[in-house]
Amino acid sequence: MLPTKNSNGRKILENVSLKELTTFKVGGRARYFCVAKNLAKVTEAMDFAKKNKLPVFILGCGSNILVSNKGFSGLVVKMDILGVEFVEKAGGKVEIIAGAGENWDDLVRLTVEKNLHGLENLSLIPGSVGAAPVQNIGAYGVEVASVISFVEIFDRKTAEAKILNKEACRFNYRQSIFQTPAGKNFIIVRIGFLLNKSKRKKPFKTDYPDVQEWLKREKISAPTIADIRRGIVEIRTKKLPNLAEVGTAGSFFKNPIISDAQFKKFKVMFPDLPGVAVGKNKVKIFLAWVLDKMCGLKGFSIGKVGLHKNQPLVIVNYGGATAGEIKSFAEKIAIIVKEKTGLAIKREVEYVG
Repeated sequence: MLPTKNSNGRKILENVSLKELTTFKVGGRARYFCVAKNLAKVTEAMDFAKKNKLPVFILGCGSNILVSNKGFSGLVVKMDILGVEFVEKAGGKVEIIAGAGENWDDLVRLTVEKNLHGLENLSLIPGSVGAAPVQNIGAYGVEVASVISFVEIFDRKTAEAKILNKEACRFNYRQSIFQTPAGKNFIIVRIGFLLNKSKRKKPFKTDYPDVQEWLKREKISAPTIADIRRGIVEIRTKKLPNLAEVGTAGSFFKNPIISDAQFKKFKVMFPDLPGVAVGKNKVKIFLAWVLDKMCGLKGFSIGKVGLHKNQPLVIVNYGGATAGEIKSFAEKIAIIVKEKTGLAIKREVEYVG
Protein backbone atom coordinates (compact mmCIF):
# COMPACT_ATOMS: atom_id res chain seq x y z
CA MET A 1 0.00 0.00 0.00
CA LEU A 2 1.38 3.34 -1.03
CA PRO A 3 0.29 6.42 0.92
CA THR A 4 -0.65 9.51 -1.03
CA LYS A 5 -2.10 12.79 0.20
CA ASN A 6 -5.08 14.87 -0.73
CA SER A 7 -5.08 18.66 -0.88
CA ASN A 8 -5.40 18.88 2.91
CA GLY A 9 -2.42 16.65 3.59
CA ARG A 10 -4.52 13.68 4.74
CA LYS A 11 -3.30 10.20 3.83
CA ILE A 12 -5.21 8.22 1.25
CA LEU A 13 -4.10 4.61 0.84
CA GLU A 14 -3.60 2.94 -2.53
CA ASN A 15 -4.32 -0.59 -3.70
CA VAL A 16 -6.05 -1.80 -0.53
CA SER A 17 -7.52 -5.31 -0.48
CA LEU A 18 -11.26 -5.34 0.19
CA LYS A 19 -11.57 -9.09 0.70
CA GLU A 20 -11.39 -9.05 4.50
CA LEU A 21 -13.58 -5.95 4.72
CA THR A 22 -16.62 -7.82 3.41
CA THR A 23 -18.60 -10.63 4.98
CA PHE A 24 -18.52 -12.64 1.73
CA LYS A 25 -14.71 -12.73 2.07
CA VAL A 26 -14.15 -12.10 -1.63
CA GLY A 27 -13.14 -9.17 -3.79
CA GLY A 28 -10.21 -7.36 -5.27
CA ARG A 29 -8.49 -4.11 -4.33
CA ALA A 30 -9.62 -0.53 -4.01
CA ARG A 31 -7.54 1.85 -6.16
CA TYR A 32 -7.79 4.35 -3.32
CA PHE A 33 -9.02 3.88 0.24
CA CYS A 34 -9.56 6.00 3.33
CA VAL A 35 -11.39 5.94 6.67
CA ALA A 36 -13.83 8.73 7.55
CA LYS A 37 -14.31 9.28 11.29
CA ASN A 38 -16.22 12.54 11.04
CA LEU A 39 -17.96 14.84 8.58
CA ALA A 40 -14.76 16.79 7.95
CA LYS A 41 -13.01 13.59 6.79
CA VAL A 42 -15.94 12.82 4.49
CA THR A 43 -15.62 16.30 2.98
CA GLU A 44 -11.87 15.84 2.46
CA ALA A 45 -12.37 12.44 0.83
CA MET A 46 -15.00 13.80 -1.55
CA ASP A 47 -12.72 16.70 -2.43
CA PHE A 48 -9.97 14.21 -3.32
CA ALA A 49 -12.38 12.14 -5.43
CA LYS A 50 -13.71 15.20 -7.25
CA LYS A 51 -10.27 16.57 -8.11
CA ASN A 52 -9.13 13.18 -9.36
CA LYS A 53 -12.43 12.40 -11.12
CA LEU A 54 -12.90 9.17 -9.19
CA PRO A 55 -16.03 7.11 -8.59
CA VAL A 56 -16.78 6.66 -4.90
CA PHE A 57 -18.07 3.73 -2.89
CA ILE A 58 -19.07 4.09 0.76
CA LEU A 59 -18.23 0.98 2.77
CA GLY A 60 -19.87 0.09 6.08
CA CYS A 61 -19.41 -3.37 7.57
CA GLY A 62 -19.37 -4.96 4.11
CA SER A 63 -22.34 -7.19 4.91
CA ASN A 64 -24.66 -6.61 1.96
CA ILE A 65 -22.26 -6.36 -0.95
CA LEU A 66 -20.42 -8.56 -3.42
CA VAL A 67 -17.14 -7.00 -4.51
CA SER A 68 -15.79 -8.02 -7.90
CA ASN A 69 -12.43 -9.76 -7.98
CA LYS A 70 -11.34 -6.88 -10.20
CA GLY A 71 -11.87 -4.59 -7.23
CA PHE A 72 -13.00 -0.97 -7.36
CA SER A 73 -11.23 1.52 -9.61
CA GLY A 74 -12.11 4.61 -7.58
CA LEU A 75 -12.10 5.69 -3.92
CA VAL A 76 -13.56 3.47 -1.20
CA VAL A 77 -14.46 5.38 1.95
CA LYS A 78 -14.80 3.23 5.08
CA MET A 79 -17.48 4.99 7.13
CA ASP A 80 -16.40 5.12 10.77
CA ILE A 81 -18.46 7.97 12.24
CA LEU A 82 -19.38 6.86 15.75
CA GLY A 83 -21.44 8.16 18.64
CA VAL A 84 -24.93 7.57 20.07
CA GLU A 85 -27.10 10.27 21.67
CA PHE A 86 -30.42 9.93 23.50
CA VAL A 87 -32.84 12.86 23.35
CA GLU A 88 -36.05 12.85 25.39
CA LYS A 89 -39.16 13.73 23.38
CA ALA A 90 -42.79 14.33 24.25
CA GLY A 91 -45.30 11.50 24.56
CA GLY A 92 -42.97 8.97 26.11
CA LYS A 93 -40.64 8.90 23.12
CA VAL A 94 -36.85 9.06 22.87
CA GLU A 95 -34.88 10.03 19.78
CA ILE A 96 -31.66 8.10 19.29
CA ILE A 97 -29.10 9.81 17.06
CA ALA A 98 -26.41 7.39 15.90
CA GLY A 99 -23.32 7.77 13.73
CA ALA A 100 -23.33 5.88 10.45
CA GLY A 101 -20.26 3.87 11.47
CA GLU A 102 -21.86 2.31 14.54
CA ASN A 103 -22.49 -1.43 14.47
CA TRP A 104 -26.18 -2.07 13.86
CA ASP A 105 -26.76 -4.85 16.36
CA ASP A 106 -24.80 -3.02 19.05
CA LEU A 107 -27.26 -0.15 18.66
CA VAL A 108 -30.26 -2.48 18.83
CA ARG A 109 -28.88 -4.14 21.96
CA LEU A 110 -28.32 -0.74 23.57
CA THR A 111 -31.89 0.41 22.88
CA VAL A 112 -33.29 -2.81 24.33
CA GLU A 113 -31.12 -2.42 27.44
CA LYS A 114 -32.60 1.04 27.86
CA ASN A 115 -36.10 -0.45 27.44
CA LEU A 116 -36.80 1.48 24.23
CA HIS A 117 -39.23 -0.19 21.84
CA GLY A 118 -38.94 -0.17 18.05
CA LEU A 119 -35.75 -1.91 16.91
CA GLU A 120 -35.90 -5.22 18.77
CA ASN A 121 -37.26 -7.19 15.79
CA LEU A 122 -34.23 -6.08 13.80
CA SER A 123 -31.82 -7.78 16.17
CA LEU A 124 -28.72 -9.53 14.85
CA ILE A 125 -28.93 -8.09 11.34
CA PRO A 126 -25.29 -7.67 10.28
CA GLY A 127 -24.06 -4.31 9.08
CA SER A 128 -23.58 -0.69 10.06
CA VAL A 129 -26.14 1.88 11.13
CA GLY A 130 -25.50 3.87 7.97
CA ALA A 131 -26.50 0.95 5.78
CA ALA A 132 -29.87 0.46 7.47
CA PRO A 133 -31.88 3.13 5.59
CA VAL A 134 -30.37 2.41 2.19
CA GLN A 135 -32.34 -0.80 1.68
CA ASN A 136 -34.83 -0.10 4.45
CA ILE A 137 -33.76 -3.22 6.33
CA GLY A 138 -36.51 -5.32 7.81
CA ALA A 139 -37.19 -8.54 9.68
CA TYR A 140 -40.06 -10.29 11.44
CA GLY A 141 -42.66 -7.77 10.32
CA VAL A 142 -40.73 -4.56 11.09
CA GLU A 143 -38.94 -2.19 8.70
CA VAL A 144 -36.45 0.35 9.96
CA ALA A 145 -38.35 3.11 8.12
CA SER A 146 -41.12 2.79 10.71
CA VAL A 147 -38.91 4.38 13.39
CA ILE A 148 -36.55 6.64 11.43
CA SER A 149 -37.11 10.32 12.19
CA PHE A 150 -34.38 11.78 9.97
CA VAL A 151 -31.24 10.94 8.01
CA GLU A 152 -28.32 13.38 7.94
CA ILE A 153 -26.44 13.23 4.67
CA PHE A 154 -23.51 14.85 2.93
CA ASP A 155 -24.56 15.94 -0.55
CA ARG A 156 -21.61 15.43 -2.90
CA LYS A 157 -23.19 17.68 -5.50
CA THR A 158 -23.42 20.73 -3.23
CA ALA A 159 -20.68 19.72 -0.74
CA GLU A 160 -23.12 20.44 2.09
CA ALA A 161 -24.60 18.51 5.00
CA LYS A 162 -28.39 18.21 4.92
CA ILE A 163 -31.18 16.70 6.97
CA LEU A 164 -33.73 14.49 5.20
CA ASN A 165 -36.99 13.76 6.99
CA LYS A 166 -38.67 10.37 6.64
CA GLU A 167 -40.83 11.46 3.72
CA ALA A 168 -37.82 12.75 1.79
CA CYS A 169 -36.17 9.33 2.11
CA ARG A 170 -38.93 7.75 -0.04
CA PHE A 171 -38.95 4.48 1.82
CA ASN A 172 -40.58 1.42 0.34
CA TYR A 173 -40.05 -2.32 0.65
CA ARG A 174 -36.23 -2.70 0.62
CA GLN A 175 -36.02 0.62 -1.19
CA SER A 176 -35.17 4.26 -0.50
CA ILE A 177 -34.04 7.42 -2.23
CA PHE A 178 -30.45 6.31 -1.58
CA GLN A 179 -30.79 3.64 -4.27
CA THR A 180 -32.11 6.04 -6.91
CA PRO A 181 -30.34 8.47 -9.26
CA ALA A 182 -31.70 11.30 -7.10
CA GLY A 183 -29.84 9.95 -4.07
CA LYS A 184 -26.63 8.73 -5.68
CA ASN A 185 -24.75 11.76 -4.37
CA PHE A 186 -25.98 11.35 -0.78
CA ILE A 187 -23.61 9.96 1.84
CA ILE A 188 -25.29 8.99 5.10
CA VAL A 189 -23.60 10.51 8.13
CA ARG A 190 -26.05 10.12 11.03
CA ILE A 191 -29.53 8.75 11.58
CA GLY A 192 -32.30 9.63 14.03
CA PHE A 193 -34.62 6.92 15.38
CA LEU A 194 -37.77 7.77 17.30
CA LEU A 195 -38.49 4.99 19.80
CA ASN A 196 -41.05 4.45 22.52
CA LYS A 197 -40.35 3.88 26.18
CA SER A 198 -41.38 0.27 26.44
CA LYS A 199 -44.20 -1.00 28.63
CA ARG A 200 -45.22 -4.62 28.97
CA LYS A 201 -48.82 -3.81 28.06
CA LYS A 202 -47.74 -2.30 24.72
CA PRO A 203 -48.09 -4.94 22.00
CA PHE A 204 -44.95 -6.03 20.23
CA LYS A 205 -44.75 -7.37 16.69
CA THR A 206 -44.86 -11.11 17.34
CA ASP A 207 -47.14 -12.48 14.63
CA TYR A 208 -44.42 -14.14 12.54
CA PRO A 209 -44.60 -17.95 12.83
CA ASP A 210 -40.99 -18.34 14.03
CA VAL A 211 -41.54 -15.80 16.80
CA GLN A 212 -44.88 -17.34 17.78
CA GLU A 213 -43.30 -20.79 17.98
CA TRP A 214 -40.42 -19.51 20.10
CA LEU A 215 -42.76 -17.76 22.54
CA LYS A 216 -44.87 -20.88 22.83
CA ARG A 217 -41.84 -23.08 23.39
CA GLU A 218 -40.55 -20.70 26.06
CA LYS A 219 -44.03 -20.46 27.60
CA ILE A 220 -44.04 -16.65 27.39
CA SER A 221 -47.53 -15.15 27.04
CA ALA A 222 -46.67 -11.52 27.82
CA PRO A 223 -43.20 -10.91 26.36
CA THR A 224 -40.98 -8.01 27.35
CA ILE A 225 -38.78 -6.17 24.90
CA ALA A 226 -35.83 -8.19 26.19
CA ASP A 227 -37.76 -11.42 25.50
CA ILE A 228 -38.38 -10.37 21.91
CA ARG A 229 -34.71 -9.63 21.30
CA ARG A 230 -33.59 -12.85 22.96
CA GLY A 231 -36.00 -14.87 20.88
CA ILE A 232 -35.03 -13.28 17.57
CA VAL A 233 -31.33 -13.64 18.34
CA GLU A 234 -31.85 -17.34 19.06
CA ILE A 235 -33.96 -17.84 15.92
CA ARG A 236 -31.47 -16.06 13.66
CA THR A 237 -28.48 -17.80 15.25
CA LYS A 238 -29.96 -21.24 14.51
CA LYS A 239 -31.02 -20.32 10.98
CA LEU A 240 -28.09 -18.28 9.69
CA PRO A 241 -24.48 -19.25 9.05
CA ASN A 242 -21.66 -18.30 11.37
CA LEU A 243 -19.70 -15.44 9.77
CA ALA A 244 -16.57 -16.69 11.50
CA GLU A 245 -16.79 -19.94 9.55
CA VAL A 246 -18.19 -19.07 6.11
CA GLY A 247 -18.62 -16.07 3.87
CA THR A 248 -22.09 -14.68 3.27
CA ALA A 249 -23.93 -11.40 2.73
CA GLY A 250 -27.07 -12.52 4.56
CA SER A 251 -30.31 -12.62 2.59
CA PHE A 252 -29.24 -12.44 -1.04
CA PHE A 253 -32.69 -11.94 -2.54
CA LYS A 254 -35.77 -9.91 -1.67
CA ASN A 255 -39.05 -11.53 -0.70
CA PRO A 256 -41.38 -11.22 -3.72
CA ILE A 257 -44.50 -9.07 -3.55
CA ILE A 258 -47.21 -10.48 -5.78
CA SER A 259 -50.84 -9.79 -6.57
CA ASP A 260 -53.57 -11.27 -4.41
CA ALA A 261 -54.83 -13.16 -7.45
CA GLN A 262 -51.42 -14.75 -8.06
CA PHE A 263 -51.12 -15.63 -4.38
CA LYS A 264 -54.47 -17.45 -4.52
CA LYS A 265 -53.29 -19.43 -7.55
CA PHE A 266 -50.14 -20.48 -5.72
CA LYS A 267 -52.21 -21.47 -2.68
CA VAL A 268 -54.19 -23.94 -4.79
CA MET A 269 -50.96 -25.78 -5.61
CA PHE A 270 -49.19 -25.08 -2.32
CA PRO A 271 -51.81 -24.67 0.43
CA ASP A 272 -49.20 -24.06 3.14
CA LEU A 273 -47.56 -21.13 1.32
CA PRO A 274 -47.32 -18.29 3.87
CA GLY A 275 -48.01 -14.70 2.89
CA VAL A 276 -48.50 -11.28 4.45
CA ALA A 277 -50.79 -8.58 3.04
CA VAL A 278 -48.79 -5.46 2.14
CA GLY A 279 -51.26 -2.98 0.78
CA LYS A 280 -54.25 -3.19 -1.52
CA ASN A 281 -54.39 -6.53 -3.32
CA LYS A 282 -50.70 -7.22 -2.68
CA VAL A 283 -49.10 -10.07 -0.75
CA LYS A 284 -45.51 -10.60 0.33
CA ILE A 285 -44.47 -14.23 0.16
CA PHE A 286 -41.36 -15.69 1.75
CA LEU A 287 -38.71 -16.60 -0.79
CA ALA A 288 -37.02 -19.01 1.62
CA TRP A 289 -40.23 -21.08 1.57
CA VAL A 290 -40.45 -20.83 -2.21
CA LEU A 291 -36.84 -21.94 -2.65
CA ASP A 292 -37.32 -24.85 -0.28
CA LYS A 293 -40.87 -26.14 -0.84
CA MET A 294 -41.67 -25.00 -4.37
CA CYS A 295 -38.23 -25.34 -5.98
CA GLY A 296 -36.49 -27.96 -3.83
CA LEU A 297 -33.36 -25.84 -3.61
CA LYS A 298 -32.65 -25.85 0.11
CA GLY A 299 -28.98 -26.78 0.53
CA PHE A 300 -28.38 -26.68 -3.25
CA SER A 301 -24.74 -25.95 -4.13
CA ILE A 302 -22.33 -25.74 -7.02
CA GLY A 303 -18.66 -26.09 -6.20
CA LYS A 304 -17.78 -23.79 -3.31
CA VAL A 305 -21.05 -21.81 -3.39
CA GLY A 306 -24.44 -22.85 -2.09
CA LEU A 307 -27.74 -22.02 -0.43
CA HIS A 308 -27.48 -22.35 3.34
CA LYS A 309 -28.86 -25.62 4.70
CA ASN A 310 -31.04 -23.86 7.30
CA GLN A 311 -31.98 -20.70 5.40
CA PRO A 312 -32.06 -20.99 1.60
CA LEU A 313 -32.45 -17.23 1.20
CA VAL A 314 -28.79 -17.00 2.16
CA ILE A 315 -26.00 -17.71 -0.33
CA VAL A 316 -22.82 -19.03 1.28
CA ASN A 317 -19.18 -18.99 0.21
CA TYR A 318 -17.87 -22.22 1.72
CA GLY A 319 -14.31 -21.05 1.15
CA GLY A 320 -12.31 -20.14 -1.90
CA ALA A 321 -15.16 -19.11 -4.18
CA THR A 322 -14.65 -16.09 -6.43
CA ALA A 323 -17.04 -13.17 -6.74
CA GLY A 324 -17.78 -14.31 -10.27
CA GLU A 325 -18.74 -17.78 -9.08
CA ILE A 326 -21.06 -16.35 -6.44
CA LYS A 327 -22.70 -14.02 -8.96
CA SER A 328 -23.15 -16.84 -11.48
CA PHE A 329 -24.68 -19.05 -8.79
CA ALA A 330 -27.16 -16.32 -7.81
CA GLU A 331 -28.14 -15.86 -11.44
CA LYS A 332 -28.70 -19.61 -11.79
CA ILE A 333 -30.97 -19.62 -8.73
CA ALA A 334 -33.02 -16.78 -10.23
CA ILE A 335 -33.38 -18.72 -13.49
CA ILE A 336 -34.52 -21.88 -11.70
CA VAL A 337 -37.10 -19.94 -9.67
CA LYS A 338 -38.39 -18.27 -12.83
CA GLU A 339 -38.70 -21.60 -14.64
CA LYS A 340 -40.44 -23.39 -11.76
CA THR A 341 -42.73 -20.63 -10.46
CA GLY A 342 -42.79 -17.75 -12.93
CA LEU A 343 -41.46 -15.41 -10.24
CA ALA A 344 -38.78 -12.90 -11.24
CA ILE A 345 -36.81 -12.54 -8.02
CA LYS A 346 -34.60 -9.56 -7.25
CA ARG A 347 -31.39 -9.40 -5.27
CA GLU A 348 -30.80 -7.41 -2.11
CA VAL A 349 -27.03 -7.62 -2.35
CA GLU A 350 -25.24 -4.79 -4.16
CA TYR A 351 -22.61 -5.61 -6.77
CA VAL A 352 -19.47 -3.48 -6.45
CA GLY A 353 -16.81 -3.10 -9.13
